[in-house]
Amino acid sequence: MTAPKYGVSGSTILSDPEFFEELFWQDIDQIEIGEFPDDTAFRRFLEITRSKQIPYGVHSPLLRSGSKYDLIQNVYMETEEAWERLENEVRQLSLLGAEYVLVHFPYFKEKVTEDENVHALIENGLRRLHLLQEKYSIPFVCEPKLGLHRSPVGIEYLHQFPVEVWDKYGIKLCIDIGDYLMATGDQILSYLTKWEKYIKMVHLHNVELQPNNYIWIPVHPTHEFNGIQYKIRDLIHFLAKCDDVVFIFEHTPHSNPSKEFIQSGYEWIRELVEGKRV
Repeated sequence: MTAPKYGVSGSTILSDPEFFEELFWQDIDQIEIGEFPDDTAFRRFLEITRSKQIPYGVHSPLLRSGSKYDLIQNVYMETEEAWERLENEVRQLSLLGAEYVLVHFPYFKEKVTEDENVHALIENGLRRLHLLQEKYSIPFVCEPKLGLHRSPVGIEYLHQFPVEVWDKYGIKLCIDIGDYLMATGDQILSYLTKWEKYIKMVHLHNVELQPNNYIWIPVHPTHEFNGIQYKIRDLIHFLAKCDDVVFIFEHTPHSNPSKEFIQSGYEWIRELVEGKRV
């Protein structure tokens, strides 16, 4: 079994080129980033990663003008246009050293109509991702997401999807613990156990619920007993048992967390994963 690794997401700086250097935390293994403001910013990021010899993966879309949710349903653009844009990204990234491409899949903005076959929609997307993966020799990682208005349907549809069908296409999964906790609550481990073999990435953040919104906040041990945030200790212990998994710290800066708060959460997760704390 390969030891877990740790990464930092561009979400922590909202992919702002002025703060690229802040992504390279002490002893970090890789960076995951996407939604660059423009190609110039992406090229600058590449220069930094090469100088530091830190690998990177791309959370699609590469640029903010790209498609983030449209591979199954038209959310912001036509589905075929989304697939065309994705292939253009993958073609480029396969030549520029990206370790993987992460996509929001399966993403359903809401329940499908009764005459639509959910399993067929998911399998068709898997088939297309597999073909791109083979064509450009770059791995895909799929991240199931909440839909509109925190709809859990995409996560539910994946839970109902046959493992043996998923297995045919050689695609790994990313578990966003915030989305999964909001979708499944105390049942989260029963949802994840089914997919344990395929979990490659974990997006780490807790959730601050607001009247009409929510934001991603850094993980931290104080959340285990404050009665407000989700408890994640047992979840981390479970995910740490997945083979070759990468824990990606993916909060956003909206809560203005201190560097000390972020660092202590980072150290806590590493201790949990490495068995130095129970």
